[in-house]
Amino acid sequence: VLLGEGTYHLEAPLLFRKVDGGQNGHDVIWRAETGAHPVLSGGVEVTGFTLFDAERQIWVADVPRGFDTRDIWVDGTMAERPWLEIAPSDVRFDATGFTITAPDLAWLGEIAHPERLEVEATGFFTDRYSPVKEISGTRVTMQQPAWDNNTWGYDTLSQPIFPDDSRLFLVNALEFIGRTNDWHARPYQWVIDPDAGKLYLRIGEDEDMADRTVVLPRLEALVSIAGTPEAPVERLRFEGLGFAHTSWLGASRPTGYANQQSGAYLLETTPLRPADAWQSCDWGCVEFESLRQRWHQMPAAVQVAAARDITFTHNTFSQIGQIALGIGNDANANLSGVGLATQRITVRRNRFAVLSGGAIMAGGVRLEAHHPDSPALVNRELTIADNTVATVSQHYKDNAAILSTYVEDARIVHNDITDAPYDGIAVGWGWGYNDAGGNPNYAENQQGYVHNPRFTTPTTLRATLVEGNRVHGVKTWYMDGGAIYNLSANPDAVIRANHIFDIRDRIGIYLDEGSKHVTVTGNVVETGGKWLNINTAGDMFRRRISTDNRATENWHTSNTTGGRWLPEIGNDARGNILVPDRAWPEAAARVIAQAGVRPDRSEGPD
Repeated sequence: VLLGEGTYHLEAPLLFRKVDGGQNGHDVIWRAETGAHPVLSGGVEVTGFTLFDAERQIWVADVPRGFDTRDIWVDGTMAERPWLEIAPSDVRFDATGFTITAPDLAWLGEIAHPERLEVEATGFFTDRYSPVKEISGTRVTMQQPAWDNNTWGYDTLSQPIFPDDSRLFLVNALEFIGRTNDWHARPYQWVIDPDAGKLYLRIGEDEDMADRTVVLPRLEALVSIAGTPEAPVERLRFEGLGFAHTSWLGASRPTGYANQQSGAYLLETTPLRPADAWQSCDWGCVEFESLRQRWHQMPAAVQVAAARDITFTHNTFSQIGQIALGIGNDANANLSGVGLATQRITVRRNRFAVLSGGAIMAGGVRLEAHHPDSPALVNRELTIADNTVATVSQHYKDNAAILSTYVEDARIVHNDITDAPYDGIAVGWGWGYNDAGGNPNYAENQQGYVHNPRFTTPTTLRATLVEGNRVHGVKTWYMDGGAIYNLSANPDAVIRANHIFDIRDRIGIYLDEGSKHVTVTGNVVETGGKWLNINTAGDMFRRRISTDNRATENWHTSNTTGGRWLPEIGNDARGNILVPDRAWPEAAARVIAQAGVRPDRSEGPD
């Protein structure tokens, strides 16, 4: 299927099912014609802007009534929704919302459309969104169940783990444009009014609205590739295409975005939740653990499940209002209603840039992902190689640039990753919770196995290779996590020959709770903080919750490590080399030179 030059505006997502893949040993290839740059777009250009507010440089245009979005794109850049940062001391939280206590914020009660407002809270590792229901005077009532789900668990909206590293915002009111101190330096703020069918856009000083190209996304997904675990879609290739212009609306719904970590969020509710959970369950509790196996994943714009021998090469994923590419995610993150079951998926030499969410999310988080009842469900043989990833997770800051959860034999090699608020590469899931024997920390402190099984067999996560990546300019928002990060037992995992730099005082390589059987070797880590960190569960380190990990022959500019690197508990970090002046030995210089995207001539076996 050859696509010529131009933008192809989709009225609905493209659905690829079993019959649309290769048959009888043949491939089906969707390819750009030579020299062409076709784009599959879920958006439409907005024209006809007229001046609305000359002082604030706001323009307005008609859009279809009843239409909503969380993203628009101006000249290929992500425009931002207007926001107002407030201090936790400016409000008093309670079970159904909050009361504004700061006198200088009393004007918020006069906002014309309070039902369009949202509260955004960024914590130590979360980015939560809760929509407002109504404002009466200084009393703000929130939509449910978003408020309940965002105010219990871990690193919550109302009680973040580290308040000094947390921030609180009100978002999405026309009145906020011009309220921030630096608003003159922040062009392209916008608000949509679905009832009136109006799009308001602020542009920069001395700019001509006629010179701007504004694209409004109309779809929540572009492509769905899915057969069934028993009869997967096979032998599909996408080459030289552009995928653009979506907006996932989940966070705008009454369920909000009760973020737990890296694109996973709490959607369902439970009658077990105590009425005072917003106060009593700020760092886990037995009732919250009852939902542990019921988290959801953010749907991607391009979705692959129940498929094998699928290849994406030389494509561009840009201007997407969510995670760009989802591979083998849970069923709830797929339009098809089918999840997992991917094999031999290759993502090579693509560009991921200007995204609201992460670039790639592979694997699921639910029981079927880590302990499937059929071997056909296991995600296997994933290759993510020689991709360029830049300016991602701009709306959902918690998203790792590349995330691979429960996947057997994932190879994440020679990618260049930059400009991301959270982890550059994150692998694994579960905090040791789902590993064979479970995690004593959750068993004893949160009674995590009262409502959940304690598994006696390993998960499907194993043999992850993270090699030769160039990871820089990440961790721009969060202290937690690492430029490269592992979570839970990952037998035969290797983190090797990566170059990490330009991360200020953030963690370079982080083996989080439950990490086991991981080898970290031959990496060059430049940071002013911890070059290597392991979560050994505080005073419980002798319980070997994280164990059998080895870090050796790495070069690092800081001598600081975190967690307990003690051979007696199975964690050995001896034999590494401190190079504070960056006078790299020849072997380290070779790692630096070879990290990142390889020349085309090296394409072939990794």
